[in-house]
Amino acid sequence: MNMFFANLTPKDICVNAVRLALIILLLWYLTCLFVSPGHGTVVYDASFPPGSGVRKLASELKAGGVIRSSWHFVLLTRLRGAAHQLKAGDYRFSDDMTPDKILMKIVSGEADYRKFTLPEGYSMYQAAELLDQKGYFKKDAFLAKCRDKSLLARLGLNESSAEGYLYPATYNLSRGGSEEQLLEQMIGQWNKLNDAIKAGEGTRQFSRHDIVMLASIIEKEAVAADEKPLIASVFYNRMRIGMPLQSDPTAVYGVRSFSGKVTKADIQRPSPYNTYLNKGLPPGPIGNPGSDAVQAALNPAKTDYLYFVARQDGTHQFSRTLAEHNQAVARFLR
Repeated sequence: MNMFFANLTPKDICVNAVRLALIILLLWYLTCLFVSPGHGTVVYDASFPPGSGVRKLASELKAGGVIRSSWHFVLLTRLRGAAHQLKAGDYRFSDDMTPDKILMKIVSGEADYRKFTLPEGYSMYQAAELLDQKGYFKKDAFLAKCRDKSLLARLGLNESSAEGYLYPATYNLSRGGSEEQLLEQMIGQWNKLNDAIKAGEGTRQFSRHDIVMLASIIEKEAVAADEKPLIASVFYNRMRIGMPLQSDPTAVYGVRSFSGKVTKADIQRPSPYNTYLNKGLPPGPIGNPGSDAVQAALNPAKTDYLYFVARQDGTHQFSRTLAEHNQAVARFLR
């Protein structure tokens, strides 16, 4: 061995060292690109929104433990000319996948699941429209499942529809998932988070369905979360004295989405849900309330308010008498 090195010049030693270093780098490069980093014990869900860059995605994959090097993944993407071929979607990767396989999955758009977010207060009609717009389900097909009494009974509901029991949250729906599977998730989440709502709890005279109906109205009326118990108190006070609820969102339910304003024609439109024309609660919920609206319906604030009107900042002015209310209307709706 000493004789071998003795025959090498310093230049030869330097060249061989460079060659060895290049071989090591090449092996590391090939390992990073074409050898999986694990054996499937690490699973990572990555969301790749439209317009996202490959560098951000590579960093997430590295942090998730499914690739060895974010730099090598970016390089692979560039070398394959795939930087502008990546498809947005929600993917699931594991550490037994090679970076090349991961890249090809994103390029082909083989998303594993789809995200769906139902905002608080949205009705089942609005949910159906969102799902249709995203291309997940047809509107009529989803609404048919929302009214499928055998499905609802299996999920613990004895109501005519799922309205009011679609819990507002973000859900992961498998790529081949059905309307029924989404309803199972949404109603299941509602049951899990609202299992304390039982007939008579907190209000004595109201059933669980009554509470959900009232909560759905509160959710539509409120913007600021801390006002929900106050709005609940107004409706309880009105029902106590036999005064109509006169809630604007009820006047347009089933006709159009409530945008904060109603017309005289809306208020005068005959509908069993219109609480300007009918005293007491409507025949069913007008949307899907969040937990804080449900809690407000169960535990209204103790007030003697009978009226409220929207200010210009998303909050409301509450009044005890009609005279006070008229002054507030003149001030804030002028």
